[in-house]
Amino acid sequence: MKPKILIVDDDQGTLASLSRAFALEGYTAVTASSAARGLEKLAEEPVEAVLSDVVMPEMDGLEFLARVKERAPDVPVILMSGQATVETAVKATRMGALDFVEKPVGLDRLLLTLRNALRLDRLQRENRELQKYWQDELALIGDSPSMAALRSLVERAAPSDVPILIQGENGTGKELVARAVHDLSPRSGQSFVKMNCAAVPAELVESELFGHEKGAFSGAVAQRRGRFEQADGGTLFLDEIGDMPAPMQAKLLRVLQDGEITRVGGAGEIRVDVRVISATNKDIDTLLAESRFREDLYYRLSTLTVKTPPLREHSADVPALAGHFLEGACRRNHWKPRRLSPEALDLLRPQPWKGNVRELRNVVERLLILSDADPIGPADVRAALPASGAAPRPTAPPPTGSLRDLTDAFEREVIRERLRVAGGHVTNAARSLGLERSHLYKKCKQLGIDMREET
Repeated sequence: MKPKILIVDDDQGTLASLSRAFALEGYTAVTASSAARGLEKLAEEPVEAVLSDVVMPEMDGLEFLARVKERAPDVPVILMSGQATVETAVKATRMGALDFVEKPVGLDRLLLTLRNALRLDRLQRENRELQKYWQDELALIGDSPSMAALRSLVERAAPSDVPILIQGENGTGKELVARAVHDLSPRSGQSFVKMNCAAVPAELVESELFGHEKGAFSGAVAQRRGRFEQADGGTLFLDEIGDMPAPMQAKLLRVLQDGEITRVGGAGEIRVDVRVISATNKDIDTLLAESRFREDLYYRLSTLTVKTPPLREHSADVPALAGHFLEGACRRNHWKPRRLSPEALDLLRPQPWKGNVRELRNVVERLLILSDADPIGPADVRAALPASGAAPRPTAPPPTGSLRDLTDAFEREVIRERLRVAGGHVTNAARSLGLERSHLYKKCKQLGIDMREET
């Protein structure tokens, strides 16, 4: 879609020449011969940028600029004038004008200014969307007593600087809690650095945490700052702390006590100011009893312990969470907004949710892909939920014969299964197989599958 530019000038020649020039550059020009008419145009249709003269009768460009910023504060405005003064240019900039160009307008300069304005506007919009995305993704959703208590604890813990240990099953939002603590703390303007202790090979944990000097070991071709240095002044989130190798537990304890690190291969100590938040899905009491986790490190990390509840313990929050994930997925993928029917939500609520909130999110996104309905109904939910506890479907003995016969038999079974899972919904079954609906019909005819019976 061509960017739409509003040009406001009381000189018809200027309007005509700029309109032609912009059209040749791929823009759509909307013109107005007065500031008042420009405001009307702005109310009638959205534009990507405004180009306005300063000296105009009745309402000048500066007053027009102020009105535009009241109605559409994010739209970039470029002012132009043949009677420009430094004072006017400074005033325009302070009022929110992106740029100020002199008449007669140099077309190359004007087009460059316009391109930069549109690029800056796009980046700002993308940044706002990204911020909204992260705010939505990091939200602790739910009005149940357990979620209300969790949010209250986060709000109380955030302003302090004490270490926090977050315990909870996989998919319960431990990282979200850590991020919320950081965002509500005095360190929110500094870095939030993450490290998954289970994902780093044991021999590399020390280098990842504390960094290394050039030549410290084979492959250390340059000096590298570790996670503690990266998080200096901010927060370090150590996920899966229960998987940290035993030798590193002692070194981590020393750093937490002294506030100093030494890079691998280095001699000097480096002072760091880091708040450490750790998390684990393991039973920490068992780890302590089996001497797989140092008791002194545990006490150093767990000045405050926060537990994230499994979804099955606050199933009343499932509708709010499902709606949140539904809205977020539609926005990210630029899909038409959809909703879940009350019956669909009633079916989602009592599920066991072994994967907790993460599993619910996956199911919601699967629903959006497999179903075209609005609202999404219970039949769609049944098709999207993971199979559990269902009686095994009778299968024929392994087929014998040619490769073609074996391939046909396999395709036949897969298609029948997808039709069954989709409840006979041909479009959903085709989408799950990555086929066009017409292609699936042809396949069924070729393989002798009666779709009417596969429900």
